[in-house]
Amino acid sequence: MSKPPPEAPPKCSLCPRLVEYREENARAHPDWFNGAAPSFGDPGARLLVVGLAPGRTGANRTGRPFTGDYAGDLLYGTLKKFGFARGEYRADPNDGFMLTGAMITNAVRCAPPENKPTPEEIKSCRPFLLSRIAALPNLKVILALGSIAHESVLRAHDMKPTQSKFAHGAETALMKGPTLLSSYHCSRYNTQTRRLTTEMFETLFARAKELAS
Repeated sequence: MSKPPPEAPPKCSLCPRLVEYREENARAHPDWFNGAAPSFGDPGARLLVVGLAPGRTGANRTGRPFTGDYAGDLLYGTLKKFGFARGEYRADPNDGFMLTGAMITNAVRCAPPENKPTPEEIKSCRPFLLSRIAALPNLKVILALGSIAHESVLRAHDMKPTQSKFAHGAETALMKGPTLLSSYHCSRYNTQTRRLTTEMFETLFARAKELAS
């Protein structure tokens, strides 16, 4: 079986439930992107940020990861603060905002209902993650946002979740590649409950920048 490309086709048909949800959104909002959201950033990236999946009104609407949802405000602001971005982020894919030395992708490329992909959907999408990682020749560090992204990155490197338990700040030497850093997801819920603070997030980015250098 040939290796898939780093990006899923916009109308990927691998997961019937996600296709149905995508088509439902397209009927209600035909002006939205409504597809498998592509990765965004620098092909020479030293840092790859891996999220969970596109949000319904975020990347599923705009076509750019973390663009248009609450989590993007913290993520893109932090990327810029640590020198991984330039421009002004305005939650619009046409804002001219650019990543430098970094790329953002998702473990699952299509928006799932209630933002909860099934284990089978995560598995079906993993070959795209594997290809995305393999296509970054300068990659030094992967920052996984949340436990699902953490586990998917491990499995993409032929490692079991038991070999590196998810925790905020966990650091793992991957068997066939870069260092994995793991963070609580920068979701509205996590930041409002202070499970993840700006200071905690910036500490991880400082470490990511150190490893990427």
